[in-house]
Amino acid sequence: MAVSEKIFNQVSLEDPNGHWELDCGELRRKPDMKFEHNQVGELLGHFLRVQLGLVEYVVRTDAGLVRGSASQYYMPDLMVIPMEMARRLFPDPNTWEVYPEPLPLVVEVWSPSTGRYDVETKLAEYQRRGDLEVWRIHPYERTLTAWVRQPDGSYAETLYRGGVV
Repeated sequence: MAVSEKIFNQVSLEDPNGHWELDCGELRRKPDMKFEHNQVGELLGHFLRVQLGLVEYVVRTDAGLVRGSASQYYMPDLMVIPMEMARRLFPDPNTWEVYPEPLPLVVEVWSPSTGRYDVETKLAEYQRRGDLEVWRIHPYERTLTAWVRQPDGSYAETLYRGGVV
């Protein structure tokens, strides 16, 4: 039985540490990750904060949700949000952190437990939402796959093997 958006909101707000997602109406708890996975997200978040500054952008690691539809809410490993958007969406500091609009960057870090789900479900939804760049970082292969939105709405895919992100 599909879970309604209202029930998902209630579950997420009552259990904020549960890292809940909603996939086609099905509640999913984002599993705890291993050190390597978490370290990649935290380091990337740190370096993005340094490069982007704290005035124009917010960088979230494993926090906040993107909303694709009433039956699809996902928690990326990392996302970059324009501060103007955050202020507009959350004038009240007690507002649930959900982003219904396309973001400049959404990142998933590959893990054995969620790798297939991330690629087959979440990355496709980020593109459907119109997020400008979608990255998948594979910490063991040491690759970054970037999908960049083109003016016609399609995505150009580039695989990076080595170098500095």
